[in-house]
Amino acid sequence: MNAPVLAIDGPSGSGKGAVGQELATRLGWHYLDSGAFYRALALRVLEEGTDPADARVVSGLAVTLDLSFVPVPGAAPRLLLGGRDISDDIRSEACSGAASEVAAHPGVRTALLAKQRAQRRPPGLVADGRDMGTTVFPDAVLKVFLTASAEVRAERRYKQLKEKGFSVTLPRLLGEIRARDVRDMERAASPLRPAPGAFALDSSTIDIDGVVGLILERLRNRLK
Repeated sequence: MNAPVLAIDGPSGSGKGAVGQELATRLGWHYLDSGAFYRALALRVLEEGTDPADARVVSGLAVTLDLSFVPVPGAAPRLLLGGRDISDDIRSEACSGAASEVAAHPGVRTALLAKQRAQRRPPGLVADGRDMGTTVFPDAVLKVFLTASAEVRAERRYKQLKEKGFSVTLPRLLGEIRARDVRDMERAASPLRPAPGAFALDSSTIDIDGVVGLILERLRNRLK
């Protein structure tokens, strides 16, 4: 039997990563940050000077993307691209913006689909992204659509980036988040939207522990 999957989808800054990692830790399951695949591809595109809008070239790079994850007890796995640790490099705003662009190409999503599904293994997988419940794991035991207001998401992203030493401004981040939302929702390939039957949850006024508790309660009911 396939290992169970808990799929968490939602826009940038909704808290998917922090919630997904905490859920994986509490459940003792594996964790998949699907956005890391697109960020890694974006980093390669930027480093090679390729235009993120060039669907043919970018899709070709996605096919040969050499990614691996190194588990870290009590923390997110480290991401290696061709053996190089790029875990911190992919968190820049330039990489985030390019990731949204390359993710819009159908060829890219097709190339990365099998790589993401390969992360599914016992005892279970917590997968976060934008199309985990709709496309990658449509048979997930529980599908969650996690969101928050654009303003709250921009503030969270601002704090995150400032802590990492990046030079950013809140108004610019808010504009980029709104633009990314439009790209993600309007793209032809796997647009951002709640999966049928998904548990919709707004995290604007709920902390991580509160969100995790609500999702765990739903999951345990499904697994009974």
